[in-house]
Amino acid sequence: MGLCKRGKVWWMDFMFHGRRVRRSTETSDKRLAAAILAKVTTQVVEGTFFDHREEDDHTFRDMMERYLAECSKMKAPKSCVRDGTSLKHLVPVLGEKLLSEITPKSLVAYRTQRRTEGAAPATINKELQLVRHAFNLAMREWEWCRENPMHRVSLEQVRNEVDRWLSADEEDRLLAASSPWLQEIIRFALNTGMRQGEILNLQWQDVDFTRGTLIVMKSKNGTRRTIPLNTTVYDLLAAKQGATGASSGLVFKTPLGNTLQVRFLVREFCEARDRAGILDFRFHDMRHTFATRLVQRGIDLYKVQRLLGHKTSTMTQRYAHHCPESLRDGVNVLEHRPPIDTNLSQSGRSMKAGSSKSLI
Repeated sequence: MGLCKRGKVWWMDFMFHGRRVRRSTETSDKRLAAAILAKVTTQVVEGTFFDHREEDDHTFRDMMERYLAECSKMKAPKSCVRDGTSLKHLVPVLGEKLLSEITPKSLVAYRTQRRTEGAAPATINKELQLVRHAFNLAMREWEWCRENPMHRVSLEQVRNEVDRWLSADEEDRLLAASSPWLQEIIRFALNTGMRQGEILNLQWQDVDFTRGTLIVMKSKNGTRRTIPLNTTVYDLLAAKQGATGASSGLVFKTPLGNTLQVRFLVREFCEARDRAGILDFRFHDMRHTFATRLVQRGIDLYKVQRLLGHKTSTMTQRYAHHCPESLRDGVNVLEHRPPIDTNLSQSGRSMKAGSSKSLI
């Protein structure tokens, strides 16, 4: 058993039956810390020390280090970077606290602190959602704690984003202002709803012409999803494969056949957009255009969610206001009542009454 100093506080650090135990003495006085360590040593020998909760053995830093090692590495690269950025703010505030010391009150205090620092509501929510996910794992799988303090902490209110989608006229102008290779990507994006990174990472082996589908292997949320090919996309990919003869490797490349980098694609897209005279439109807005057009044509939100690869329906709900006519159809159904044979209904009751009498 030994003592080590973290900041101004002395901590006990020892191994017991293969398990590392770290616990704060909650004092900066080394003599008092040594006395506490001596008491703990006695409790360990007597077998009473481990009556305390598992939360007292692990700090927030311990939890997040394990989370990064086991979970973040399974995410898409962009999500891993975001987790790391969030932890740069979380760990200095919560890192040395035991899990048992992290309460809804302390998380609300963190939320308030980030507000005063000028962090955007969406940024604060990403940080708190990371904490919630880590605590869920610590509680359900690692058995490090008994409850998740985030369950009693509300997230920030985020103002709904303004949806921007491409009109038919704008689409024609954008395609006319684009070079042939960029036209292919624009048509592909508008007809699949795939993210920019998913398009750039698409491999020929992920395309199944026989079934008329493609598989998104590197999704933002780390899961695979299957997208059916409509005629536009099927013909585009078939013509592209016929022209290049490729059966493996990346589907979309530069005109010279090199790997298509994000910066190059975004620059070329923005230049084409500006030539077309289209305002306030990003590459990602083609994904919004895909979803908006589906909903406007009466496709239900569950199918849109599946096609977009949203894990929950929350993100997909932003498109719900695009389908007022389908909602109108829903309530109009109530005006068309099926005919009810009242005689049959009455006779049914009479038969039951008659049968009751016959049993007496």
